[in-house]
Amino acid sequence: MRRHYGFSPALSRSEKIIPRIADVSGEATASTLKNREDIPESDTWNLSLIFPDDTAWETEFANLSSRYAGVSNFRGTLGTSAANLARALEFETTLDHSIERLSQYAGLRLSEDGSNALSLDRDGRLSLLGAKISEACSWVAPEIQEIPDERLAEFLEDPLLSDWKISLQRLRRLKPHTLSNKEERLLSLAIPAVSGHHETFSQLTNVDMNFGSVRDDRGRNIELTQSSFSSLLQRPDHEVRKRAFTSFYKVFDAHRFTLASSLANSVKGDIFLAKSRNYPSALEASLFPDNVPVSVYGNLIEAVRGSLPDLHRYYALRKRLFNLPFLHVYDTYAPLVAAVQSDVTFDEAIVKVLDSLHPLGEEYTGVLERGLKEERWCDRYENKGKRSGAFSYGNFEGPPYILMNYKSDVFSDMYTLAHEAGHSMHTWYSRRSQNFQNYHYPIFLAEVASTFNEILLTEHLLATSTDRAMRAYLINRQVDDLRGTLFRQTMFAEFEMLIHAAEESGAALTLESFRSIYRALLNTYFGEGVVIDDVLELECLRIPHFYSAFYVYKYATGISAATTLASQVLSTGDTVRYYNFLKSGGSKFPIETLADAGVDMCTPAPVNAALALFSRRVNELEALLEA
Repeated sequence: MRRHYGFSPALSRSEKIIPRIADVSGEATASTLKNREDIPESDTWNLSLIFPDDTAWETEFANLSSRYAGVSNFRGTLGTSAANLARALEFETTLDHSIERLSQYAGLRLSEDGSNALSLDRDGRLSLLGAKISEACSWVAPEIQEIPDERLAEFLEDPLLSDWKISLQRLRRLKPHTLSNKEERLLSLAIPAVSGHHETFSQLTNVDMNFGSVRDDRGRNIELTQSSFSSLLQRPDHEVRKRAFTSFYKVFDAHRFTLASSLANSVKGDIFLAKSRNYPSALEASLFPDNVPVSVYGNLIEAVRGSLPDLHRYYALRKRLFNLPFLHVYDTYAPLVAAVQSDVTFDEAIVKVLDSLHPLGEEYTGVLERGLKEERWCDRYENKGKRSGAFSYGNFEGPPYILMNYKSDVFSDMYTLAHEAGHSMHTWYSRRSQNFQNYHYPIFLAEVASTFNEILLTEHLLATSTDRAMRAYLINRQVDDLRGTLFRQTMFAEFEMLIHAAEESGAALTLESFRSIYRALLNTYFGEGVVIDDVLELECLRIPHFYSAFYVYKYATGISAATTLASQVLSTGDTVRYYNFLKSGGSKFPIETLADAGVDMCTPAPVNAALALFSRRVNELEALLEA
């Protein structure tokens, strides 16, 4: 009942629009990067644990291509007996299982070198096959929904369906929102067209737009791109930041009407799909599959808004320390603390991360150590054509692989390793504790385990460091992480809620309405002490997540839950509830999973705990930097 087509790692750290504190880094250029074939095998991941080689992948691909049509043999039988339903679900599960393995291998190969023709071809063919399988299986859910309630209740008592009981119950929840076979097929065919605005946005902003170059503080002309823009905003020179900001948004300003039209149609598409499936609103449609109450979304916004004075106090600290007459938004990302001079090898980073995770016990650290050192879960270093950023990508059988672009002179890369290791260990425990149908945890939970590891790393480094500069750096890093993940993502979430509500109420979504709504949020979240340049109103048109709405709030709830869980483990030493969280996978709805672990997301308490940590760290930073 769930499938993966093409390259879709569970989480990609590089996709979050969260500028981070800059580190000193020897920037690699295309001429200094090694080709993929020149990277030592010991520094690469061992994908033979999924498929021995490309030939084995092709064999599995051919096998899946020849057998998926067999799903039609079960059509019309699902409601006749529990045995027939079980056989159909078993067949569909074998398809899902095969697609997952094929997708992981193809995706990881493509991420090694995005220009590799064989990898591109492999991934493209799998995407096309996935679309065909989706269409071939589109009748399954509607036919299950047509089974009378009493008969399905009898089926669920049959041991033959025990492995699918949870997934069938979840599917049954969707009955009021499931259409007829013909309608489902039409909707399946329409989705690529209705949801195509994200691709349009991506092509426009990543391919067609040319941002030119910016002169930095050393007189060098730096090519301005989506990636270098974030880096330039972290430069210590105010004028460099201003030039980068002005040049960057000048290009967005030139395309503002096209982008506004694209975003408006993306919102219309969300509402069309929600109405087609009989949901009261697009927001409720997005929350329904995870059974997340709308109040959780509202509580998040209300709690964060209540703590905005602490955020404004942090901006005031920045203004004082930078000694600027006016603090612009583009001045809020430059580091307050001089970059840490770092020379931590990858193996040394493993040791530091494992030491920080000691509170979780020997089993957790032992598995992770073997995975990183002996079993080659991680692809360590950058090479020509390799996907940027970092991610964790696991499946039910093979290891939970980690992609890194590790640099020993970039201190934050150690945090990235801890983060992705959190995802990987979440997958490792989940798959060992759940069957295939229930091991895949939802995105709502995915950021919890990764952020939990980062919190433990910060606590460990603070506890073992007496250097004033290092402590200030670590605290500033956590402050900016909370600012970007909790405050900024909540502002994004509020914007998504407001623009969808506006469309649903009959208001026209235009460039001016987008700018007006976003300007009001900028004024509120940044406060009176920060200058909001008019062109910053266009930021609402450049955030990729807005074209795939109602996702960003999960970053904010994730760091809130992680803060509470980390506090529990560090203060009590009790890891039982946290291990149960890791093992739960998708066997329960995320709110229930977190409640069992001692985190009640139906109250503002977890969000308030994270906000209290932010406030405390700002106090500590003020004491360190203004003493």
